[in-house]
This record gives sequence, structure tokens and C-alpha cells, in this order.
Amino acid sequence: MTPRAPLSGIRVLDMSRILAGPWAGQLLADLGAEVIKIERPGSGDDTRGWGPPFLKDRQGHATSESAYFLSANRGKKSLTLDISKEEGQAIARELADVSDVLIENYKVGDLKRYGLAYDDLSARNPKLVYCSITGFGQTGPYRERAGYDFMIQGMGGLMSFTGERDDAPGGGPQKVGVAIADLMTGMYSSVAILAALHERASSGIGQHIDMALLDAQVAWLANQNTNYLIGGEPPKRMGNAHPNIVPYQTFHTRDGDLILAIGNDAQFRRFCSAAGIGEVGEDPRFADNVTRLANRQACIDAIAPAMRKKTTAEWITTLEPLGVPCGPINRLDEVYGDPQVQHRGMKIEVEHPLAGPIALTANPIKYSRTSLQYDAPPPLLGEHTEEVLRGLLRKSEAEINALRAQRIV
Repeated sequence: MTPRAPLSGIRVLDMSRILAGPWAGQLLADLGAEVIKIERPGSGDDTRGWGPPFLKDRQGHATSESAYFLSANRGKKSLTLDISKEEGQAIARELADVSDVLIENYKVGDLKRYGLAYDDLSARNPKLVYCSITGFGQTGPYRERAGYDFMIQGMGGLMSFTGERDDAPGGGPQKVGVAIADLMTGMYSSVAILAALHERASSGIGQHIDMALLDAQVAWLANQNTNYLIGGEPPKRMGNAHPNIVPYQTFHTRDGDLILAIGNDAQFRRFCSAAGIGEVGEDPRFADNVTRLANRQACIDAIAPAMRKKTTAEWITTLEPLGVPCGPINRLDEVYGDPQVQHRGMKIEVEHPLAGPIALTANPIKYSRTSLQYDAPPPLLGEHTEEVLRGLLRKSEAEINALRAQRIV
């Protein structure tokens, strides 16, 4: 018998769009929850149009399914619903009545206008866990502002120490290459939802979760936060160098680049011996990480010439057996061609109704018993409208036809 999925029996009403909320919803779907995504009739989630690239059908023609949308909506059911109309609001309330979780990322107060705020829905379903995701949260002087990932990366401090030094070629602030503020907010939201569901098991009641992109961005800066809070100095842009460890950065090799990530003094001495610069490993200026930090540039200058003598592959072959952490900088084609990535099953295929088998990225969670299943692709717009209305809400064919005629669904 196949074990039940970890979240089997949990129903999520996903009223979010773009990335942070959908990312949380997709993670819950991967874990086995039934996730019903409410979308605007006719257009759907904004990201459906964020292409190219767009998925190609079986005949090789471009569809309206963007790669962006496909990245964050696997395993969900799509229900089109116009919540600006009373009939649509009533259906949303009915769905919330039979759901365990609701995820939304409307502006503060927007859903109150439709009778779909937490207070409205929890009065009907006290067990509902209601997760609101906004740029700045439900309280505070910025609560009314719209928040987008790029600006949050800047406001939340990340860009102040991401990028090359201002005086280096290409220097200046840089954003991360993916919408990391959105993604991390989605991850924190998933954790918050799971914890609220666990607490509900003992209290019997749900609660409102107030998630903000800015809060999440500040929270995950980890050691850079405490470097400032304890040391008193805001971190600066250092390119690929590490603020607390030397050498821990990229180096040019004979044919490319190598990441050298030396984490302790023994690794440093083994590296120097293997690189033919044993004297550098014995230099008192580089005796331990504290002295290497104090003499960062001198240490890097002593290492760099030796790094150019071998190819990236030769360095990896030399250093890995010695337990010296190092690695290449791979393009995505090289990532998915990597034997370790392939062994770990990070590329999956799901059957899409328009395109047949399509490639997606797996969830990294791996359980010993309850393996994740990827049975459903990202949905077509409104693909499950009738299934949800008929099967879950017991609407008759006449009722569904009336809703379609009024363009409620």
C-alpha cells in the first residue's frame, strides 16, 4: 500500500497570484494538499502572460501557457471566479467553508470589501488558517503600499551587499537573479501554515497569518544581520568574497572559474600544499582565519597566480580527494546534466493536456516513506471549474450554466 501524502486530506484555497503566494501553494500541493487556485475569468494569474518562453503544444505551436506560470503552479486545480460580483463572492465563501487554508495576496483591506476578509470567513469556519501575503504587512506606516520583489531586495538590505565593490569593474548594487524575496516569503508562509495547522490540532481553531515581503527579506539575511547587529558596521558589497571567511570566493583558472570555499585552517594548509604554494600555508599572516581576514588582499594575491596554472576540472580532480571544498560555476544546461542532480531526480516530467510530457523541477524534499507525487501539471485556466463546482460544492448543471452565462465563472 502506498503511504498517504504528508498533507493528504488538507484543502487549500489559493487566492494569490504571481509568485510568493503561488510558491507557498505549490509546496503544499507537492506535499499532498488539494489546492484550488482561484483565477480571474478570461485572464487568470498575471504570470500566465509573462513570456516568452511559452509552452509548445504537441504540434510545436506556442500556447498561452508561460514558463513563468508553470514554475509555481504545479499540482493545483484552476477555478475561474469573478469575486467582484456577489455571486462570485458567495462561491468563494462556500469554498472557504470547506477549506483548511486560504492564501491571499490582495492589498490590505481589499478582500474586506467583498466579505472575504479573515474576520468574515473565520466567523463561518473557525478552523480556517488564513495566510495574507503583502509587501509590508497588515500594520505599520507602509501597509497601504504595493510591494514588489525588486524593490524589496533593495529596501530590505540585500542589494547593499550584493554585487561587486563600487570601485571594481561592473561595481554597484545588484539584485539576485531570481525573485528571492517572493520565494523566501512563500517558503516562510508555508512553514507558518504548517505550524498553524499543527497548533489547530490541539486548539481546534485556525488563525490569521500576516506575512510581509519586507519582513521575510530582512529575516533571512542571516549572518549579515548579526554581523551588523553585533559588529555595528553595515556590510558592504564584496562581489563573490565572503565577509567572514578567507579564502571563500571565485578564482580564475586556466580555462574559466572555480569556487574555492575553504572553511577551516586545516583545509587551507592542504590546499596550499596541493597548489604548490606550501609557503603561503605557513605564512604567519595566514595562520588562521582571523589573520587571513586581517590580510585578505595579501592572501588572495598569493593564491591567485597558482589558480591560473590548472583548468577548473583539474583543480576539482586535485582538491576534492583532499576534502578541500570547491566547485564549478555551472550554466543550467550543465546543472541538469550533472550526474548528482540527475541521481537526485531534480528534473521531473508531468503530463500536460496541451503539450504531453513537459519537464519541470522537482521539489527538493525527500521523505523516507511518504514520497512526493507529481500527478498533476500546472492547470489550464479554469480547467477544474466544473469539477470543483459540481464535485465539491454540489452545484447542478443548471446552476453552473447560469454562472457561466453571467460570467461569474
